[in-house]
Amino acid sequence: MDLQGALFSRLTGGMPTPMRLRDLIRQIRAARTAADERAVVQKECAYIRSTFREEDNTWRCRNVAKLLYIHMLGYPAHFGQLECLKLIASSRFTDKRIGYLGAMILLDERQDVHLLVTNSLKNDLNSQTQFVVGLALGALGSISSPEMSRDLAGEIERLLKSSNAYTRKKAALCAFRIIRKVPELMEMFIPATRSLLTEKNHGVLITGVILITEMCSRSPDTLQHFKKLVPNLVRILKNLIMAGYSPEHDVSGVTDPFLQVKILRLLRLLGKNDGEASEAMNDILAQVATNTETSKNVGNAILYETVLSIMDIKSESGLRVLGVNILGRFLLNTDKNIRYVALHTLLRTVHADYNAVQRHRNTIVECLKDPDVSLRRRAMELCFALINGNNIRTMTKELLNFLEKADPEFKSQCSSKLFITAEMYAPSKRWHMDTMIKVLTIAGNYVPDDVVGNLIQMISETTPLHAYTTQQLWNNLTGELVTRQPLVQVASWCIGEFGDLLNSSDGADAEPANVTDDDIINVYESILSATHMTLPTREYAITSLMKLSVRFPNGAERIKTLIDEYGGNINIEIQQRAVEFSALVTKHNNLRPSLLERMPAMESKNPSGSALQNGQATEDELLGDSTNKDGPRESQTSTSDSSMFLDLLGGTSDIQSTTSEVAKPATTLPISSDLLDLLGGLDSSTQVAPSSGCNPCVPELIMDGLVTPEEQAIPSLTAFEKNGLKLEFSFEKPLDNPQMIVILLSVANQTPTPMTDFLFQAAVPKTFQLQLLPPSGNVIPPSTEKGVTQTIKVINPNKSQLRMRVRISYNISGTAVQEQTEVNTFPPVLWE
Repeated sequence: MDLQGALFSRLTGGMPTPMRLRDLIRQIRAARTAADERAVVQKECAYIRSTFREEDNTWRCRNVAKLLYIHMLGYPAHFGQLECLKLIASSRFTDKRIGYLGAMILLDERQDVHLLVTNSLKNDLNSQTQFVVGLALGALGSISSPEMSRDLAGEIERLLKSSNAYTRKKAALCAFRIIRKVPELMEMFIPATRSLLTEKNHGVLITGVILITEMCSRSPDTLQHFKKLVPNLVRILKNLIMAGYSPEHDVSGVTDPFLQVKILRLLRLLGKNDGEASEAMNDILAQVATNTETSKNVGNAILYETVLSIMDIKSESGLRVLGVNILGRFLLNTDKNIRYVALHTLLRTVHADYNAVQRHRNTIVECLKDPDVSLRRRAMELCFALINGNNIRTMTKELLNFLEKADPEFKSQCSSKLFITAEMYAPSKRWHMDTMIKVLTIAGNYVPDDVVGNLIQMISETTPLHAYTTQQLWNNLTGELVTRQPLVQVASWCIGEFGDLLNSSDGADAEPANVTDDDIINVYESILSATHMTLPTREYAITSLMKLSVRFPNGAERIKTLIDEYGGNINIEIQQRAVEFSALVTKHNNLRPSLLERMPAMESKNPSGSALQNGQATEDELLGDSTNKDGPRESQTSTSDSSMFLDLLGGTSDIQSTTSEVAKPATTLPISSDLLDLLGGLDSSTQVAPSSGCNPCVPELIMDGLVTPEEQAIPSLTAFEKNGLKLEFSFEKPLDNPQMIVILLSVANQTPTPMTDFLFQAAVPKTFQLQLLPPSGNVIPPSTEKGVTQTIKVINPNKSQLRMRVRISYNISGTAVQEQTEVNTFPPVLWE
C-alpha cells in the first residue's frame, strides 16, 4: 500500500483504498487460466461485499462500476442491486450515472426491487439539469414495468413539450418504449407528438418519426390520424436531399441518412393502400431515387428503403420500374451484402411488377453461380418466381445446370419446385417427361417422396407416352443406382406396368430398347440385393417383378425363384409380399394374369393443375409431420396445429376450429383431449360426417338436388381481399336439413404469380358445428378468378347469427404469407 493509501486508510478508520476499475480489468486480463480469473473475481467480490456492509459511501460508485464489469463477465452480481438504488438517490451526477447504468443492467420488471426506484425517477424527471433528466428517461425506458409506465406517463407527456431539445429527444424515445409496454397510453402522447415534426433539431425529428411510426403500426385509427402529416414529411425529406453540405449531419456526402431512412419507413406505412397519400409522395420518392449517391453504402441504404416504399404504396407504374431497376443495379454491385438485399427485395416485390423484374432475369440467373450460399438460395427462389410459359425451356435448362452442381441442401427444394413449375408451364408432355427424368437422374436421393408419387400419377395419365417414358427410364437405369433410388422407384413402377412396351415401336416417339427378359430381371436382382437400398425401393421392385411375371411369361419361373428368396426376409412387408406372390403362383395361377394386369389410368384429383395432386407432402408441410416417409399416412387433425390456431384466434373457449385436409377424402376428424380443453369441454361426440365419396372439386355433385332455385339467390360475400388474394363466399341451404348452411368458397389470385401451399382454416362458436370438405387443390394459378374451390358445411341448430374466424396461409415467390380475419357480415337470410 502506498503512502497516500495508508494515510487515507488511517483517516477512514482502517478501510483500504479500493482498487480502481482499470486495475481490476488489468488483473483479470492477466489471468492465465479460468481458475486464476475466478480467484481474482471472488477476492474482489468479497471485498465489495464487505464495503457494502460497512455502508462505505465514499467508494460506492467505484465498487458498483467494478461489479458491473464483473457482471458482464458472467459472474453473479445481484447483491449490488440495492447499492444502485442508493447511488440513484445521491445528489452527485457521477453517482447517479453509475446508479442508473447499474439499474438498467441488473434490474428488470420481473424483480420487485425495481419498484423502489420509482420515486427517485419521478424526482429526477423534475430536475433542473437536463442530463439528470436524460439519465432518468433512459432508465425508465429500459426497466419500466406496465405499472411504472402508468405512474410516470404524465411526466413523459410533460417533457415532450419541454423547451429543451435534448429533453424532448429523450422523452420521445422513452414514450416509444412505454407504448410498446402499454399500448393504451398511446392517446396521451398523440397531441405532443405532432409538434415534434416541426422541429429543426435533427435529433428531435428522428425520435419523433420513430415514435409516430410505432403508433401507426399499432393502431389503424392513429395511422389514419397521422396521414394528414404526409405533406410535412415530404417537405422535410425534400429539404434533406436538396440541402447543401452540412458538416453536422453529413455521412459520406449524404445529409443525415438516418433521418431519411426513418422518414421513408413512415411514408411507406402511411401510403399503403391509400391512393391519395401515395400520390402526394410519388414525386419525392422519384427525386430520392434519382438524386441519391450510389457509390457509398449510406446511399444504397436510402435507395433500398426508397424501393421498399415504392413497392408498398400505390405508386405509379413508371416509379415501380425505376425501383426494380435500382435493385437491378444492386445485383451488379461487388458487395455480396448489397446483392443479397437486391435478390431478397426482388423476391418480395416480384408480384408488384412482374414484367419489370423479368428484364433482369439474366443477371439473376448468373447469381446461381455465385460462390456464396445465401446468394444462390435467394437466386434460386427468384428464378422459380420468374418462370412462365414463355421462358420455361431456358429457365429450366439453367436450373437443371444449377441442380447438377448444387449443394445437397438445395437439391430437395429445387427438384420439388422444378416438378411444380414443369407441370404448370410445360410446353408439351414429352418435354415434361424428359425434364422430370433429368431431375430424377441429377438430384438422386434428394428428390422428395411426394415428387415420386405425383410423377407416377402423371405417367399413368399420359397414355400416348407410356412406351416412350418406360424406355427412357430404362435407359437411365445405369451407374450407381443406390444414389438414385427415386429414379429406381419410378422406373420400377413403369416397367412393372408397361415392361412389355420396352421393345415396342408403337406410341409417340417410341424407341425400342432391344432388351431381353434376362437383362431386365438381372437389373431387378441387383436392386434387391444391394445392401443400401431402402425398404420402399425394394417394395417397388418386388411388386414390379410380380407384374413382370405376366408381361414376360418366359421369365416367370426365374422371377418366382428370385422372389421366393425373400419369403423369409427379416422385414415383414417384403416377406409378406414374397409369400403372397408365391401362393398366387402355386395355388391361384389361373387368377394371376387378371390380378396383375395393368392399372387403369390414375385420374387427377386437382383440375387446377396443382403439382401436389395427392396432397400427401403438402399435408406434411402444413401439419409439421415429416417423420413417416415409408408408408401411408392416416388423415388426422394435428393437436399442435389446432392448439396453435386457437391461440392465434384468441384462445377463447367458445371456438370450434377446423383445418382443411388437402385433396383427401373427408373423414371423421378425431378431437384430441388438448383441443377439448381449449374448447372448454366440447362434446367429443360431435364429429364431422364422412363425405359421400364425390369429387371434392365439384361441389355441384355434392349438393345435387338439395337446393331450390329461390335459395340459390342468397347474395354472395367477399370474406377476404388483400394483396391480390380474394376469398368469395356463396351460400346454399339444403331442403332436407334447414339447420345446415353450405358455404361454397372460391379463391381468386389476381397477381401474375402463382400462390402455392394454400391452406384455409376456420373457427366458429361452439354452438355451431363446422365441416370443411377437401379443397380442389393447394396451388392458385396466376390471374385466375376461381383458382381453388372448397365446400364448407355449418350446422346452426339455434338459428343464431354466424360469425367465423378465418386464417389463410400460402407461399408466393418463396415468401410465406399468413393472414387472419373475422367474418361477421353473413346474410341474415341464412338463419331465418
